Amino acid sequence: MKPPLAHAHRGCSPWNGLLLAVPLVIFWKLLSTVKPAIESVPVIAAEGTDVLLLVHSVTGDLLGYSWYRGERVENNQLIASHRIDVSTSTTGLAHSGRETIYPNGSLLFQNVTQHDTGYYTLFIIKNDLQTERLAAQLRVYPVLPTPVITSNNFNPVEQDTVVLTCGTETQNTSHTWWVNKQSLPNSTRLELSEDNRTLTLFHVTRNDTGPYMCEARNPVSVSRSDPFTLNVIFDSTGLSGGAIACIVIGVLAGVALIAPLLYFLASDQRDLTEHKSSDHNQSQGHSDNSPNKIDEVAYSALNFNAQESKKPTSASSSATETVYSEVKNK
Repeated sequence: MKPPLAHAHRGCSPWNGLLLAVPLVIFWKLLSTVKPAIESVPVIAAEGTDVLLLVHSVTGDLLGYSWYRGERVENNQLIASHRIDVSTSTTGLAHSGRETIYPNGSLLFQNVTQHDTGYYTLFIIKNDLQTERLAAQLRVYPVLPTPVITSNNFNPVEQDTVVLTCGTETQNTSHTWWVNKQSLPNSTRLELSEDNRTLTLFHVTRNDTGPYMCEARNPVSVSRSDPFTLNVIFDSTGLSGGAIACIVIGVLAGVALIAPLLYFLASDQRDLTEHKSSDHNQSQGHSDNSPNKIDEVAYSALNFNAQESKKPTSASSSATETVYSEVKNK
């Protein structure tokens, strides 16, 4: 006696046919419900490259396609149209000369720029005059140049605050910093801005000289800066840069106050010198008139009546002593 299942292997069971038919029905139903779609190739584009807005699964009797810039179907935003029955293409007011429309509805952008970033609308017209709209988005990013680190103070004194900036500000760009080829240490003296583009160093010391490096990154490119080294000046006086600046300003202000006084004294000295020079010239002129003149000598006689007691002397009783004084007039 044969096992019960032996009979089933001799022919095709009706159940087997039913099981095969069910997947086919599901497959054809999925095909009939697939909707048109648009794919950006590549999804994210670098500036200067080509991008294709590829149209998928557009079926049925179609009359043509039209592409518009933006999310509205407006005549002044028409890029290009293609009519299928006569296989002709036309351009609109929004056509830049870099777009090409294909018979399957796809749209090619050549040498894209950041200005091309945005939304686009595909307008499909069928033979029964029914229409359908599909939206697409184009994302274009710049290729980042090598960032340059700049500083608000290239020769800081110890205890100064220094702000380092990584390159120029660019949208959709992230930044990363390194010091001595390592990630930034956790320190209360280091502070990053919200976008990490600026690094602030509080109360710098000679140990903060660096070198520092930063990296700029966006979805299409990565670029790293050259090393940047701080020249931190050692302040032996212990004064900060701000205090030194105040001292310098004070000294300059003192000089400004003293300068008028010095000018006044110099003017008086000059007038005195000129006056003496004039007197000297006059004296010299007078002496020139009497070149052989001998210095005058004046004699004056001073009489002293000495009230002395009488002495036996040959002179008179009223002795008169004459004292001569020589006065030399120069």
